[in-house]
Amino acid sequence: MKIHDLIQGSPEWLAYRATHFNASDAPAMMGVSPYKTRAELLREMHTGVAAEVDAGQQKRFDNGHRAEALARPLAEQIVGEDLYPVTGSEGRLSASFDGLTMDESQGFEHKVLNAELKAAFDAMPASQTPARDEESCRLLPLPHRIQMEQQLAVSGAWRILFMASEWTADGELVEERHCWYYPDAELRAQILRGWDQFAADLAAYTLPPSAAPAPVGKAPDLLPALRIEVTGAVTASNLAEFKATALATIRAVNRTLKTDQDFADADKAVKWCADVESRLKAAKEHALSQTADIEALFRALDEIGAEAKTVRLDLDKLVTRRKTEVKEEAVAKACRALDEHVASLNAEIAPMRVTVGPVDFAGAIKGLRSIASMQDALDTALAGGKIAADTAARVVRGNVATFQAEAAGFEFLFADLGALVHKAADDFKAVVSSRIATHKAAEAAREAKRQADALAAQQAESARLEALAVSNRARLAAEAQAEAAAAVGVVASPGQYPAPVAGPTSRRARPVSVTFGPTVAQAEHAAKWGDDPANLKLGVICERLGVTLTAAFVTDVLHVRPAKTDGRAVLFRQSQFPVICSQLQAHVSAMAELYAGETA
Repeated sequence: MKIHDLIQGSPEWLAYRATHFNASDAPAMMGVSPYKTRAELLREMHTGVAAEVDAGQQKRFDNGHRAEALARPLAEQIVGEDLYPVTGSEGRLSASFDGLTMDESQGFEHKVLNAELKAAFDAMPASQTPARDEESCRLLPLPHRIQMEQQLAVSGAWRILFMASEWTADGELVEERHCWYYPDAELRAQILRGWDQFAADLAAYTLPPSAAPAPVGKAPDLLPALRIEVTGAVTASNLAEFKATALATIRAVNRTLKTDQDFADADKAVKWCADVESRLKAAKEHALSQTADIEALFRALDEIGAEAKTVRLDLDKLVTRRKTEVKEEAVAKACRALDEHVASLNAEIAPMRVTVGPVDFAGAIKGLRSIASMQDALDTALAGGKIAADTAARVVRGNVATFQAEAAGFEFLFADLGALVHKAADDFKAVVSSRIATHKAAEAAREAKRQADALAAQQAESARLEALAVSNRARLAAEAQAEAAAAVGVVASPGQYPAPVAGPTSRRARPVSVTFGPTVAQAEHAAKWGDDPANLKLGVICERLGVTLTAAFVTDVLHVRPAKTDGRAVLFRQSQFPVICSQLQAHVSAMAELYAGETA
């Protein structure tokens, strides 16, 4: 907060207030001040000319300053520190404090105790804890809460002592009430949005036409006194002149009502017509009392009276109807202005849209009689509607920015984005995060299931191949044993099947050597390599040997298992290559011996 060394009421102080949004003016800006309307504040801030302080207002100010000075020692005892009057600002917001502590952590606001404040304090529960104090301060009149909320926003203090006191002329305390005021985040947001709208209205403000004095109704021109004397016949009368003047005056009454002056004139004319009727009736009765039955006299009196009555009734209905029409036109104009403001916001945030609840313009002017008071009430209600619309648009813009930052690539999850963007920022962010997290979890679960299914299929295929290999080995062993048994001469060696011997077969007697495992020499050769890396591909082995071998052949026939598989690649160790060669050589030799001499 920036401190300003100013004396209240000085020219410098007035100049400072003209360029800042002051806490004492905040209730008027919000349309709840009992002393100044929002329209008056707009005019004052635009022109820089404050309304003159009359004697009654000055007396009220002086009494307030006196009570404040008398109450300050009581406040300092409650706060436990000295309190200093301060004028400070934070940006365009300003506040004048009845008192602040040196560290600006606590403030003091004083008012003269009145009936309204007594009622508010009487409604408060016993204040013994900060929580109860916070509940109590919400019962204070709204204008005081608005002023103190802006004071807290400007100073950064965490609470303000609100005190109301009453003193005798001799400075004796009559009564004192107090409570602590704590920050109200919702009210502060309303105040800040209200000043934003006020600033926009102030920038577009133009002085209205000079205010005319309150209209005073003017009756039509006075008619000449009607004089009738009868003595059985009309002896003297200005009836012809009276009739001409009366009818001309009555028919000239204005029936086009637009301004307060027109309505005031019409009200006065209604009363005037009623008076004309009454006077004519009295003249007629007076003439009748003279027992002269003069037909022309009565016809003239009846004609004038009927004309006055017709105008009176017609004008009375017209006044009532036009007052209603003027109200309806003013309300419709305010509705159009709000609709245009909302439309401009929707154009800015398209394709999103803001929705604003209905503003009770009709209720705002209920009971108001003058056009000026109705217009001020409508302007204040319109400003409130614009503030609500701006707030809704601000929420939408913030949520859209959050969506663009956090939901890129996941837009398909938010078909209802148009409805979601109206949520509070924290709620909207939680919904976005939750949906994305749920989607990612579901995707992860599907991927895990896919991998599990693939692994299971791979394991099943491996089991099938292993079973097939076992079956093939068993078949080959059985065939070899059968051939060996039928052969003539069997030569056996450790680790080998018996070699067939000559017998009654079609094959020549020849020893058969089928090796199913590495020899001792091969094992020693593999051992000297140690735990070498598995980086020898089957394709490289085939390239070295000049023949094409399958992994199943190497595994199931040569009995050399791969050291590692990487996807579809089958990898062996370099130390296994000599073993593969030896096993392949043994297998080829055995097959050559086994099938030697066989004819097709």
